[in-house]
Amino acid sequence: MTEAKNIVIMSGIAKSFPGVIALENVDFSLRAGEIHALMGENGAGKSTLIKVLTGVEQPDQGSIELDGKLVQVRSPQHSQELGISTVYQEVNLCTNISVAENIMLGREPLRFGSIDWRKMNVLALKAINRLNVDIDVTQPLENYSVAIQQMVAITRALEVLSVKVLILDEPTSSLDMHETGLLFDVMRKLKNEGIGIIFITHFLDQVYQIADRITVLRNGKLVGTYDTASLPRVELVAKMLGRSLTELDAMSKVKSQAEEQPINQHIVEAKGLGRTGSMEPVDVELRSHEVLGIAGLLGSGRTELAGLIFGIDAPDKGSLFVAGEKVKNFSPLESLKRGIALCPEDRKAEGIVGDLTIRENIILALQARFGWFKFLAASKQNEIADRYIQLLGIVTPSADQLVKNLSGGNQQKVILARWLATNPKVLILDEPTRGVDVGAKTEIQKLVMQLAEEGKSCAFISSELEEVLRVSDRIMVLRDHKKVAEYTSSVDDKTLIHTMAGEL
Repeated sequence: MTEAKNIVIMSGIAKSFPGVIALENVDFSLRAGEIHALMGENGAGKSTLIKVLTGVEQPDQGSIELDGKLVQVRSPQHSQELGISTVYQEVNLCTNISVAENIMLGREPLRFGSIDWRKMNVLALKAINRLNVDIDVTQPLENYSVAIQQMVAITRALEVLSVKVLILDEPTSSLDMHETGLLFDVMRKLKNEGIGIIFITHFLDQVYQIADRITVLRNGKLVGTYDTASLPRVELVAKMLGRSLTELDAMSKVKSQAEEQPINQHIVEAKGLGRTGSMEPVDVELRSHEVLGIAGLLGSGRTELAGLIFGIDAPDKGSLFVAGEKVKNFSPLESLKRGIALCPEDRKAEGIVGDLTIRENIILALQARFGWFKFLAASKQNEIADRYIQLLGIVTPSADQLVKNLSGGNQQKVILARWLATNPKVLILDEPTRGVDVGAKTEIQKLVMQLAEEGKSCAFISSELEEVLRVSDRIMVLRDHKKVAEYTSSVDDKTLIHTMAGEL
């Protein structure tokens, strides 16, 4: 069988920013009709390589060939004209206009000098049906879930004229298993049509399910490109980390030590806590020296439960007790004063303040607890920021770097640092490792177990059952906004899957 031709060849790509070498002599190739996974830790250079390919950044050195011709990609608009289309991890669409308008934006069909709305709706419906998504394209995008919005973003990317290269940056991060399966069906269809797909993800299972080849970057350098079928998972992880996997063994030891710790009093206790249209009445206990894993499919009510406990939403059913006292006033600030912290799922919308520095983001919650008229001294701010930058391994030239300039994983660490700085008794983590590389996942998981060992209570929400099983002392399963089961840490993944699916 003849090997497919390369439609993209990037040779000797180098790119530096002040204080940081982002890419150093990196080669990358993409074949027509292949799905090529781009892997590496945060800060490995994946995002910068994609930005060079799409014209967001210009390389300091190196060349790009597209269909055998040398090109200089001048801008994102130029990359689309060349047939390169991108869907980024954070969906950037206009939620206040219709689905059809989002899909056809900039390419609206005209009639007599005005937009032909009927034709636009027909074209948009046909386009999104390609992804087996059945929705009303005339409705505002804000009426639909994040998962549907992701599908709309992918549909829009496919509508670029003569797409040759499709770049998907964490496209499944907001999709459940069924929706991910539909997306993979679409990816295979596009692959069969000869489109080259660059697939960026941190889900190893998905890489081995869908990718033909894997390219690994580390610290801005090329580690290598491999056929997926010939690269064992353990070797892939080792190549990404640049070290052995003994840390995972260390995690197991930490877990064993944590299990020997005495289980103390309930710090938080919910009795029949619920909110109409959001969460059915549920009983929850968060104890010291313990990690409570919360598992469930997308839409099961995990985030809603976290919001009720933290006071983002006020319950209209049941009661919540903190340290034995019944909570009467529900708000994030009151929760903060009670020693409860929440790292939200959507770090872009609810977590980071992109135009503030790392230091300012880290001390934000602590400053709020003290009150805005008792400013933390600059020396204290620097001391706190430097401590948590070192503790969490946040990759940055300095604490004065703007958070928006960090990689997604490092942004997640900044949010975690913000809440750790408040020294909470209870830490609720909603998808703390989503969009985070393998190394950072390991660090965060180890930290969670360490905090529990020190006497704190942690609620750990994750879509990845493997990490829920690894860090948790107890596991609560939600389905359809209800608590359906609770297990000890000895439960296996098959039981959890059956429970989430409603088969147990």
